[in-house]
Amino acid sequence: MARLPRLVVAHQPHHVIQQGNDRQLIFREPDDYQRFLGWLKQSAKEYKVAIHAYVLTPDQWQLLATPADADGLAQAMQRVGRFYVPWFNAKYGRSGSLFQGRFKTSVIDAAHFLMQCSLYIEFRAQGVGDACSSYEHHSGVRPDPVITDHALYWALGNTPFQREAAYKELAERALTAAQLQVIAAAVLKGWPLGSDAFKAELQHKAKRQVLPAKRGRPFKIKAAES
Repeated sequence: MARLPRLVVAHQPHHVIQQGNDRQLIFREPDDYQRFLGWLKQSAKEYKVAIHAYVLTPDQWQLLATPADADGLAQAMQRVGRFYVPWFNAKYGRSGSLFQGRFKTSVIDAAHFLMQCSLYIEFRAQGVGDACSSYEHHSGVRPDPVITDHALYWALGNTPFQREAAYKELAERALTAAQLQVIAAAVLKGWPLGSDAFKAELQHKAKRQVLPAKRGRPFKIKAAES
């Protein structure tokens, strides 16, 4: 089944993932993470992309981000790559591509999946010793200048303490295996993540297919017999 063209929708959160080419390391030292985050912050600001959550592990990065227009997300990611890849290659004496093709993304139904997706992203860092994520920001350990909190995060409480406590409570419940599978499948295959109503509305607004076509030949209506 052919992969759908990448769909980006203005003012809608997106789950974004990019892996290293052939799963090679794209971050080797803590300084690599900080360099990447610095360029991410600058690029997001320049192209009006709000970063709500992130995780950086040695062989991949993932974001939860809302672009202000249909082009800003790709432009921001391209800018990060233009700075980070040459810097990384020069530092480690290598050449050639670093990332595996284009980044993959899934448009998110915020009302039903934003918090799940945020936790999914941040908990990719579990068990990876030198990984970094935005969980410390959301749980109140330290503010993160890369992060722009989504309105649904602010709705968790009236004060920073209430929001942080509520987010930690959500994290402690943990996502089920089924939830993890649904989120992973959506972003890796480029499908929207949301309710059936959300997907139907998205397809109507985008005026294009947003889900894979059903297998088999298209259904044909028989001509009326005379």
